[in-house]
Amino acid sequence: MSESKEPKAMSLRFPDSRQRAAIAAAAKNAGVSVQDYILSAAFERATAVEATFLEHFDASVARSHEAFAAEPSGIDPSLEQRAAEQEARRSLEHHGQGHAA
Repeated sequence: MSESKEPKAMSLRFPDSRQRAAIAAAAKNAGVSVQDYILSAAFERATAVEATFLEHFDASVARSHEAFAAEPSGIDPSLEQRAAEQEARRSLEHHGQGHAA
C-alpha cells in the first residue's frame, strides 16, 4: 500500500443545508473553495482570540507593574507587624528543634 503525500480533503458535513448553502455562497463570493473559506474563517477567529488574550495579558502586566511600583509604605508591613512575624518565626524554629527526628 503506497502512502500519498497529498493532503487529504476535509470532510465537511453540515446538518443544516441552508448553512451549507450560505457558506458555499460566501466562499464563491470570496473566490475561494469552501475548505479555504472555512479555514480562513477559523484562522481569523483564532487570531482574534489570540489578540484578545494578549490585550488582557498586557493589561494584567500593567496592573502588576503598578502594584510593584506602588509606594512601599502601602505594601510593606508595619514595624510592629514585622517584629511579630519575626518573633513567631523564632518561636516556631525553637519548638521545631525539640521535635526534629
